[in-house]
Amino acid sequence: MTGRPTLPALPPALRTPLGLVAVLAALVVLVIGAMYAGHSQPGRVDRWIVSPTADSVGPPWRPVALTLDFLGEPAGSVPLVGVVVAGCLLLRRPRAAVLAVAGVALAVGTTTLLKQLVGRTIHGPDNLSYPSGHTTFFTALGVVLALLATDRLGLGRTAGTSLVLCVALLAGAAMGWAEVALGAHYPTDALGGWCTALAVVPATAWLVDRAADRLESAGRPEPR
Repeated sequence: MTGRPTLPALPPALRTPLGLVAVLAALVVLVIGAMYAGHSQPGRVDRWIVSPTADSVGPPWRPVALTLDFLGEPAGSVPLVGVVVAGCLLLRRPRAAVLAVAGVALAVGTTTLLKQLVGRTIHGPDNLSYPSGHTTFFTALGVVLALLATDRLGLGRTAGTSLVLCVALLAGAAMGWAEVALGAHYPTDALGGWCTALAVVPATAWLVDRAADRLESAGRPEPR
């Protein structure tokens, strides 16, 4: 093999700052989960932000909230991830394509596991709410796109980290607003989902790069 090394899923300049962000985000997820484990009512922070158990969004914003909510459902999220994967492949970023699938899947899978462990509910005992899977999904996809943009634009540590965090904040805030406004989640569920994505996606990107580097090293001919 004589081709160029595959471009990383996690730009090297962002490994340290996003690693720190991932650790802090994981701590926030655990702290909030411990605070609301087994609860079925909004907490003080939830009540301070909004009445979280009522469908509170009306025209003209209701269609926007419903559209965002649909994008977090399997019927909307699977095609959306497919578009992102296709874009990554067209840009010749195979690691980013793998991250778009693996990072999002692991982030959403983590929320599913945490919901079972935390046991927080909304609108009845069958509706596990913490953390918000919709918010996790949309934030995770935003982080993947921001990492791709950072690599394409050649951004350094400060600019790249700022871009990732800003995109994650916008994506998480948009989906979190929709879920809370539609009465599907408490505000702290959305915060937990946002932090879950920030914890899982950078770690997954690092693992994707390590696995790809090993495969590329194994495929290179031995020096004579």
